[in-house]
Amino acid sequence: MSFKTILSLIGTTNTEADIDKAVTLTAEVEGHLSVMALRAAISPFGADYPAAAAWLNERQREIDEVVDVRRIADERCRKGGVSFEVNHIYDDRFIIESNIGTRAMYADLVVAGEGIRSDVELRKAAIAAAAFNVGTPLLLMPKAGRVTLKPKSVLLAWNSRPQAAGAVKAAIGMLKDADTVRLIIVDPDSSYFENGGEPGADMATFLSRHGANVVVEQIASGQRPTEDVIRQHALELGCDMIVMGAYGHSRLRERIFGGVTASILEKCDVPVFMVR
Repeated sequence: MSFKTILSLIGTTNTEADIDKAVTLTAEVEGHLSVMALRAAISPFGADYPAAAAWLNERQREIDEVVDVRRIADERCRKGGVSFEVNHIYDDRFIIESNIGTRAMYADLVVAGEGIRSDVELRKAAIAAAAFNVGTPLLLMPKAGRVTLKPKSVLLAWNSRPQAAGAVKAAIGMLKDADTVRLIIVDPDSSYFENGGEPGADMATFLSRHGANVVVEQIASGQRPTEDVIRQHALELGCDMIVMGAYGHSRLRERIFGGVTASILEKCDVPVFMVR
């Protein structure tokens, strides 16, 4: 897949770093950057006059904040010299989710930085809209460090599930151009209905036919959480990106994901490319 339209979701924290990363990615692929500055609206907390006045004041402060983020994004996109457009939304989380979904339909990739990941409501909206409702690939950027769509070393978190296969196919362009793809299976199960007799070999063969240089690694967790094993191994190997499938059910809005995916969504020091 080529990434020609990138939808960047920006929160009201870590704004400049997040938008600069999105600009860099867009310039790297000579694409178009569509920016959405987001802030979930504060809920009403009283009907009497003092409470209502305080709510209105706080609401206006938050609106001013997201408008300022839009201005910053506009300035930095112009400075970066990329094709771009910038919009902002201040509304209920589910309205934000609907808007993200609509815009994600016309994007090849959705990117979200620390400003989105650190805000629980915006993180849920972004993931539900991109991964579940639309199926557009989602790239989660870490707070610090380099982000690229031309990674040299990739960790592929593999578990023989359709979601993981979907992530591989969405990332195939990056995987075949990488110097090394580390196909990692944590606590493999060689039974027929799990990972097969030679865990990872089938996907390694598939990727090799596309020209990818694949190394299969079967790792014992040692009773550590799988997400910790994945994160630590990616850092030890100096990987530029983790590629993985997203798991869960869209109807479970408040849970979004469970286990491995949820933990990596919240915090990971390596860029994570995810598809459901």
